[in-house]
Amino acid sequence: MPIRTATARWQGNLTEGSGTIKTGKGGIQGNYSFKSRFEEGEGTNPEELIGAAHAGCFSMAFSKALSDAGFTPTSVDTVAKVHMDKTDAGFSVTRIDLETQGDVPGVDESTFHKIAEDAKANCPISRLLSPGAEITLSAKLA
Repeated sequence: MPIRTATARWQGNLTEGSGTIKTGKGGIQGNYSFKSRFEEGEGTNPEELIGAAHAGCFSMAFSKALSDAGFTPTSVDTVAKVHMDKTDAGFSVTRIDLETQGDVPGVDESTFHKIAEDAKANCPISRLLSPGAEITLSAKLA
């Protein structure tokens, strides 16, 4: 497997400085700042990028698991809501809420939810994040 890379550059102090984030192949790049991370300023932040990675990983894992069970999904759409809170140890990502909707012909509700829970538990990004953050899942069949 290839090793994936990303880069970040920060200039200045924490509250007045700014930076850029870029994925290795340049597919995603953006500006970030104190305001985009801790307030509602323009730009991106590390937590959004974690959310994008988690939503993407889960959607692929869920699609594969559905296909392995004999249900070819038309689409899987996932939103990851990343919660960062101040804890005794400092700011921490404490919870990620995955909200997914799948258009999956032929699957019943119970099977859909079981496969979704398995995908949540087994996608590589969930396995990376779950020791430190609670991961919740809301799955809806379209």
